[in-house]
Amino acid sequence: MKFLRNLLATILGVFIAFFIMFLFFVMIASFSKDKVVVKSNSVLELNFEQKIMDDYNVTDPLSEMFGDKGKVLSLHKIIAAIENAKTDDKIKGISINTLGINAGMAQTQAIRNKLLEFKESGKFITAYADYYSQKNYYLSSVADSIYVNPVGGVDLKGLGAELLFFKDFEDKYGVKMEVIRHGKYKSAVEPFLANKISDANREQTTELLQSIWHEFKDDIATSRNKSIAEIDHIADELLGRNVKLAMENNLITKSIYLDEYDAILKNNLGVASDKKINTVDLKDYIKSGKGRIKSTAKNKIAVIYAQGEIKYGEGDETYIGQEKIIKAIRKAVKNDAVKAIVLRVNSPGGSGLASDLIWRELELTKDKKPLVVSMGNYAASGGYYIACNATKIFAEPTTVTGSIGVFGVVPNFSKFVDRIGINAEQIQTNKQSLGYSAFEPMNEDFYKVTLEGVKDFYELFLDRVAKGRGMTRDEVNEIAQGRVWTGVQAKEKGLVDELGNLDDAVAYAAELAEITEYRVRNYPHYEKNFEDAFGGGFPFLKIDTKTIIENEIGAENYRVLHNFKQFSELKGIQARMPFVMEIK
Repeated sequence: MKFLRNLLATILGVFIAFFIMFLFFVMIASFSKDKVVVKSNSVLELNFEQKIMDDYNVTDPLSEMFGDKGKVLSLHKIIAAIENAKTDDKIKGISINTLGINAGMAQTQAIRNKLLEFKESGKFITAYADYYSQKNYYLSSVADSIYVNPVGGVDLKGLGAELLFFKDFEDKYGVKMEVIRHGKYKSAVEPFLANKISDANREQTTELLQSIWHEFKDDIATSRNKSIAEIDHIADELLGRNVKLAMENNLITKSIYLDEYDAILKNNLGVASDKKINTVDLKDYIKSGKGRIKSTAKNKIAVIYAQGEIKYGEGDETYIGQEKIIKAIRKAVKNDAVKAIVLRVNSPGGSGLASDLIWRELELTKDKKPLVVSMGNYAASGGYYIACNATKIFAEPTTVTGSIGVFGVVPNFSKFVDRIGINAEQIQTNKQSLGYSAFEPMNEDFYKVTLEGVKDFYELFLDRVAKGRGMTRDEVNEIAQGRVWTGVQAKEKGLVDELGNLDDAVAYAAELAEITEYRVRNYPHYEKNFEDAFGGGFPFLKIDTKTIIENEIGAENYRVLHNFKQFSELKGIQARMPFVMEIK
């Protein structure tokens, strides 16, 4: 007993000492932060390999010490930084030097449009990459001069989609996803019902890709002084695949090495060849205070960020929960300085119940303050549900929206457990006491009841959209049934009012509120205290299982695993986008 007592005392002492040392290092780190100083005659360097979210309004006491804070960039801070750089005498130009763009298509287009505005100042923009991925080239094509490594190239090939189907897998292994859906185009669950794409799904996916590609090639053609037909020809024949072809087709200015690119920047700045260039990284520029537009105006426009999947619950910076969003809406309504509200939606949808709760709060808000919606990469299904009752809806041209449809999905292992010799027996007092069992085939009663719920919610969805958009139910049903549209298509169909960015939505909200001077107040704010930080143990002892598995099986295989797992965890009726799309 004495030995065990001494052992426990020693272990406890080690942990206490370790914890004290940890806090000591935290304090040192907090006091040793260097202040960012932007020097005269500087170049603003843009690197977008970090994850870009519409907003990342999170306070975490340990994030800076462990290097987590710089892993996420806020889109609105990027836009503000470029706007500030336009009039900042210390910034002489911008250098785009990034291996990739970790952002959605609408976010990338918003950054590109802001860079076009920056060029109006007369300052230069140059771009360099060892090799241009398609999205990186789309962004970089805005530059005055585009440089690439001599053994690099430009991956300009058009847009394509690859959809995975699990029906044969389910039949082979006896693991099945039972699906109850409503809507001709609600193909989120199609991979579990068939082994090939349906005509309806092929139609909508083709038209969606073509609409986004039109925006893509039109912007590139304008910047590179080419016709749309020429861009299509380049994509068809892969005429940017090496430096020689990229030069011949005017996709790049020149092929050079990075040290030669530095020499060009020095020349642009008027710096001697033996002197060092003054550069400031975008993250540091934002940290210096340039990530917001300064204003002394008393009036405010509240921007409420609803980003991520919609799940029933509290919500955080990664997913939309009705509790946080409703709290943020009420906070903005109670703030007398807030004269109007803009809801920024970037969501593929999710829980029908959570979506309706948010919708109701917004419906109540409309009677108190002007309500405008701005759509980001996605505002589909549940994301559109919470947007449809706004006074006015703005979408980016490449926003994926609509998807007015509903489905339910539950896993079923009955064939699998039969094969491995497991039998499940049920005991219940009433016919429906047990409800659904994943270890028995879905019975007709459960299917009928669930389908009834799906149909009822679909009808409710039609009512919400019809009322919010001033359309008849038949008109909505014609463009609903789970079909997705780009912002351009949605405007033609009456699902959105204007094509524009978040700034356009804010400006219109100010117009509705009849104010000319205002500043923006972002909601919600997610605050993590030390209890949250240590809730899962020491941060540096946490195992990043995602990265480990992804490295072992590859990014493509991990995505398949993640998508299957994601669907297996769905609860309740879902108003969700019909497929997962990633444009690279």
